[in-house]
Amino acid sequence: MVRKWALLLPMLLCSLTGPAHLFQPSLVLDMAQVLLDNYCFPENLMGMQEAIEQAIKSHEILSISDPQTLAHVLTAGVQSSLNDPRLVISYEPSTLEVPPRAPAFMNLTLEEIIAGLQDGLRHEVLEGNVGYLRVDDIPGQEVMSKLRSFLVANVWRKLMNTSALVLDLRHCTRGHISGIPYVISYLHPGNTILHVDTIYDRPSNTTTEIWTLPEALGETYSADKDVVVLTSSRTGGVAEDIAYILKQMRRAIVVGERTVGGALDLQKLRIGQSDFFLTVPVSRSLGPLGEGSQTWEGSGVLPCVGTPAEQALEKALAILMLRRALPGVIQRLQEALREYYTLVDRVPALLHHLASMDLSSVVSEEDLVTKLNAGLQAVSEDPRLQVQVVRSKEASSGPEEEAEEPPETVPEVPEDEAVRRALVDSVFQVSVLPGNVGYLRFDSFADASVLEVLGPYILHQVWEPLQDTEHLIMDLRQNPGGPSSSVPLLLSYFQNPDASPVRLFTTYDRRTNVTQEHFSQTELLGRPYGTQRGVYLLTSHRTATAAEELAFLMQSLGWATLVGEITAGSLLHTHTVSLLETPEGGLALTVPVLTFIDNHGECWLGGGVVPDAIVLAEEALDKAWEVLEFHRNLGELVEGTGHLLEAHYARPEVVGQMGALLRAKLAQGAYRTAVDLESLASQLTADLQEMSGDHRLLVFHSPGEMVAEEVPPPPPVVPSPEELSYLIEALFKTEVLPGQLGYLRFDAMAELETVKAIGPQLVQLVWQKLVDTDSLVVDLRYNPGSYSTAVPLLCSYFFEAEPRQHLYSVFDRATSRVTEVWTQPHVTGQRYGSHKDLYVLVSHTSGSAAEAFAHTMQDLQRATIIGEPTAGGALSVGIYQVGSSPLYASMPTQMAMSASTGEAWDLAGVEPDITVPMSVALSTARDIVTLRAKVPTVLQTAGKLVADNYASPELGVKMAAKLSGLQSRYARVTSEASLAEMLQADLQVLSGDPHLKTAHIPEDAKDRIPGIVPMQIPSPEAFEDLIKFSFHTNVLEDNVGYLRFDMFADCELLTQVSELLVEHVWKKIVHTDALIVDMRFNIGGPTSSISALCSYFFDEGPPILLDKIYNRPNDSVSELWTLTQLEGERYGSKKSMVILTSSLTAGAAEEFTYIMKRLGRALVIGEVTSGGCQPPQTYHVDDTDLYITIPTARSVGAADGSSWEGVGVVPDVAVPADAALTRAKEMLQHTSLRARRSPRLHGRRKGHHRQNQGRAGSLGRNQGAVRHEVLTEAPNGQKRGLLHSG
Repeated sequence: MVRKWALLLPMLLCSLTGPAHLFQPSLVLDMAQVLLDNYCFPENLMGMQEAIEQAIKSHEILSISDPQTLAHVLTAGVQSSLNDPRLVISYEPSTLEVPPRAPAFMNLTLEEIIAGLQDGLRHEVLEGNVGYLRVDDIPGQEVMSKLRSFLVANVWRKLMNTSALVLDLRHCTRGHISGIPYVISYLHPGNTILHVDTIYDRPSNTTTEIWTLPEALGETYSADKDVVVLTSSRTGGVAEDIAYILKQMRRAIVVGERTVGGALDLQKLRIGQSDFFLTVPVSRSLGPLGEGSQTWEGSGVLPCVGTPAEQALEKALAILMLRRALPGVIQRLQEALREYYTLVDRVPALLHHLASMDLSSVVSEEDLVTKLNAGLQAVSEDPRLQVQVVRSKEASSGPEEEAEEPPETVPEVPEDEAVRRALVDSVFQVSVLPGNVGYLRFDSFADASVLEVLGPYILHQVWEPLQDTEHLIMDLRQNPGGPSSSVPLLLSYFQNPDASPVRLFTTYDRRTNVTQEHFSQTELLGRPYGTQRGVYLLTSHRTATAAEELAFLMQSLGWATLVGEITAGSLLHTHTVSLLETPEGGLALTVPVLTFIDNHGECWLGGGVVPDAIVLAEEALDKAWEVLEFHRNLGELVEGTGHLLEAHYARPEVVGQMGALLRAKLAQGAYRTAVDLESLASQLTADLQEMSGDHRLLVFHSPGEMVAEEVPPPPPVVPSPEELSYLIEALFKTEVLPGQLGYLRFDAMAELETVKAIGPQLVQLVWQKLVDTDSLVVDLRYNPGSYSTAVPLLCSYFFEAEPRQHLYSVFDRATSRVTEVWTQPHVTGQRYGSHKDLYVLVSHTSGSAAEAFAHTMQDLQRATIIGEPTAGGALSVGIYQVGSSPLYASMPTQMAMSASTGEAWDLAGVEPDITVPMSVALSTARDIVTLRAKVPTVLQTAGKLVADNYASPELGVKMAAKLSGLQSRYARVTSEASLAEMLQADLQVLSGDPHLKTAHIPEDAKDRIPGIVPMQIPSPEAFEDLIKFSFHTNVLEDNVGYLRFDMFADCELLTQVSELLVEHVWKKIVHTDALIVDMRFNIGGPTSSISALCSYFFDEGPPILLDKIYNRPNDSVSELWTLTQLEGERYGSKKSMVILTSSLTAGAAEEFTYIMKRLGRALVIGEVTSGGCQPPQTYHVDDTDLYITIPTARSVGAADGSSWEGVGVVPDVAVPADAALTRAKEMLQHTSLRARRSPRLHGRRKGHHRQNQGRAGSLGRNQGAVRHEVLTEAPNGQKRGLLHSG
């Protein structure tokens, strides 16, 4: 910016000649100061003042004596330097002061303010109930606050009931920024306030956000009413901002001219004490709707619809008239689709689309047509369905009047036979061309009833002269069609004479709701022409309606070859419905009423018929002769291709079927669409590949002479040593990568004899660099193959000399023999051996011999194949000429078979063991090498973690010892994920414990590793809704409580929210007479909260030992005791308690159930639990992404050593899980009933329970069993008495 100012300053500085008060250098400095203090783009002034001072010191000045010229020069310089045409410097010697602003409105009376607004505000209601409001000056907040009630009552209410509003800003050149929110608010239909702009004011250096008013006096304009803003090239300032905001809000359509591109606030300021003034924009918009970027200032507001300002109102009214008609247009369109559209299954989707269309941007008939057609054709996929703009004479009279097309009038046939014969001669042109080729031309279609009357004459004068021709040319180039009723009759003459009726096509007429199948007729006046002779139809862009149908069906049935131009695409299957009528015309819908389905079941959606040979209409006859001559040899070419397949194709099991299919297609006329050798080759290739599934089968046209395949290639030329060294360096790339990983790339497979001839040099220059590496990458990604004879030699380097390895077998079609291919007993140089890792990189370009090597190494599990599926080439390909024609067939002549399975290799190519893009294949191989190097350490670490931490120490040590002996099983591991799967499977087999798990967790998922990342505990306030969702409580019949929760939480977490739990959960059930705790869906969690939960179900008093837990990592036993201090009331030990279980109950839920059952505090009803484990610990394995989850603790509280881990908790009452709740309610109800009937017995039981803490009330386990006291040690070391069942 400094350099920019330095270049422009000579234009801004004036000389000291002339009147001193005009030309002081300080004038430029003063101007710069005015800009710095007031220009609303201060960032563009960086370095200006320093550049000016430097230029003055260096006397870079101009000699300008005229002040007006100086003003022009200064203006040009400032505008050029800042690229802002709004900056203007003027010389006004008669102006003593800056023109004062208008007097403040606060000092004016209400009448004076109203009078001042009368010239700038006009409103009326136009024809069509369109409101019109013209504003030439946008009042500010001061005026609006005084006149708001007056404006609402006298202006706004008169416009509120209009159907649309035109806001005319064409003459608005001034206004106040503070008035923007008032204008926008009354047009903003939303109930929420909206940030519409941000204004930066330079003099005050403040930024002000503009929002719509939170509450408007009176009503706002309805959202479903259109608003149009009129603009002109004079519209400026605040008016521009309003127009732009409304446009960006999509609340208004802007019509007129591009606005001036002015400024929100332009001020004329005196430059120093001189008579020069600077007009400068002091405020700017930072972006309407808070977008944060300059928009209209400098460039203006671009209208949605551009038109001269004087025509803008007329244009706006036309747009509003169209938009008022939109609902009716959509309604008539929907009605027309329901009534007429033939594809009835697509109508619901079309109706839904129309109902949900956004038409807010439609401002013209063209917009509407474009939007409707795009939607209709996208949903229906039917190009026939379209809306069009029509002129007044083309506009139809409406759906009611056009519901039925006028009936076709059948012309009267003359009675006189001579006249009939003359009529036939005038319609049909018949001749027999050289070579016994018939020619038939007719330029219109008649109704079937006319043909029936004229049938004998047509037979004698037209058909009989053509019946014995060898081929027929039917000329429809000048035929615009006509009634379709005669099409089935005409088609019938081209079926085979002895054929039964053929279904030609099917039609469905929506108007009559009738589906009709059209069959060929067998009873004809003359003999059919048949399908064995060639028929050629000539078409042009004038071929239409029934003529198109005939052409389409003859082509679809395979009975004719079409030559010429694409037809007109004008079918008599549509109906026109008026959607909108205007004086200029209107809109009409063309809707298909007939579904036309060919004999293949394909629906013809109109459009022109595409010929098999596309040429200009005037060239069609000559082209037909050319195609006819080509077709004379068609059978010979197709049969010849079949014979070549039978003789040479490597898969004899499919040859017979392929030959039969080729002959059948030929007989059906399927190849009549081929009009030259190129198209025939393409069609034969497609058919052969589809029949065989072999993409290597090709038929191609080669006009040049090809060398016969059987000619033996010349003997290989062995280059000189110097040439050989250069070639090897060019063709082979070798490298030893970190980790002693060898890398070998070569991009072609040489012939065996050549390889043998240069073997010593290859070993010396290439192989010796790689043979001693620890592993090797062979890169075939860019190798298209070539000779396969050297593949066995290459394979031999990666196996031992003895025993020899069977690589693959080759079936040769020429000899019909199978040859086994083995490794060679002797190779030049040292072998790589069979024990070091080998990686082969492949891609979609890897072919033939390169594929053979990769296939072999993969089949024998000698290498890991990495990359993309290969090309699927062949070991050997033969190219054979079809007869003496320039048509050739290329086919595999040998077939490779797997040495391990005996099956042929997949035709699709080699499927890699690891599929990745070819670009990352090498890096993937290197990752695998690194991983395999880590495997021994990973197994050792995993074994040590298990031995040191598994809950059963003896079993952990045994697993570690056995795991080290399984290292060979991991030799072909290819990823950490697969390593994790194998390791987990081995650990579970060795331990019999499904809870011993290994996982691969990538870096981006490590926040979900249990036991590795500490749990984030939210604030208690965030738990209230979660508690209500997670805990389900209810009070059932007979005051039985019900509690369900599906996961245990950490004790620390529960302590933080204990008050919430008591308030929202516990208080609802604590005063019930019995309690059902539903653990059927509880998957466990941390066990730290079990002591607290159990404590609520025992009476206050000495702590009770719940369980003992052995922890393997620290080799210690911890004891779980009831707590003496609890939040809220205890449930106590006297009321009945039932726990429901299922096979899903796991972990901490099982521990809780086990404790309560073992202590006799609860009755367990349901299914055997899952047999999980205490919460396991997760350990990171070395520097990998592998994590091993180990059960590190187990329950040892039972005297007999039994535990629930691995076997589950057996219920007291076994029932299916879904019946457990019902069974529990029945048992509790029965107990309650018994208690009510025997109050005395009930009292005794209650007394008995008071003496026996820890029992399950009237539903305790082992009811009636002898109870005895067991002494246990409490945490304080004192002996505690605990009553326990015997």
